[in-house]
Amino acid sequence: MKFSDFNLSKTGDGLLPAIIQDARTLKVLMMGYMNEEAFKKTSETGLVTFWSRTRSALWTKGETSHNYLHVVEMYKDCDDDTLLIKAIPDGPTCHRGTTSCFDTPEDEGFVRILQEVIQKRHSEMPEGSYTTKLFIKGVKQIAKKVGEEANESIIEAVDGNRDRFIYEAADLLYHYLVLMEQMGVTIDDVEKELAFRHR
Repeated sequence: MKFSDFNLSKTGDGLLPAIIQDARTLKVLMMGYMNEEAFKKTSETGLVTFWSRTRSALWTKGETSHNYLHVVEMYKDCDDDTLLIKAIPDGPTCHRGTTSCFDTPEDEGFVRILQEVIQKRHSEMPEGSYTTKLFIKGVKQIAKKVGEEANESIIEAVDGNRDRFIYEAADLLYHYLVLMEQMGVTIDDVEKELAFRHR
């Protein structure tokens, strides 16, 4: 993808609006503008870089806070006049110290964050971690826990106890994510399968 691929005749200032989305949680983090130099630097370094209209200078997000945005994927929109960047943030994106510059719920996308925590536990196997203990026990015991939590969720659903159902459903989802990690499967894999069935 090149800067010249975009049609910026409508913007008037020749700047490309760029929307940044967390590649893991899919949460929209911020929006900024790029000129050709910023676009090129972003593409070459893998760090999101904007053109600051107030300072009239290049600005790599995180150069002061060290909360860089690491590029994963970039997409043009259908009119070729806006860029979507999926990135992994090093920390809070907003200068206010919040995850996003938009005031969406902070726990949005948490299931994917939890998946990453479980993956890290599997990789590092820290002592004293409940997740580590599950991985040590192996697939049969993890699968057994998934079955137990599914049964408990069913009981609360049949009893019509919404709050208890949410509690048990959270237990079920956590243990299911552990089982998925044990099997080398991610949320993305399951989403792709569901999307394929939907088509």
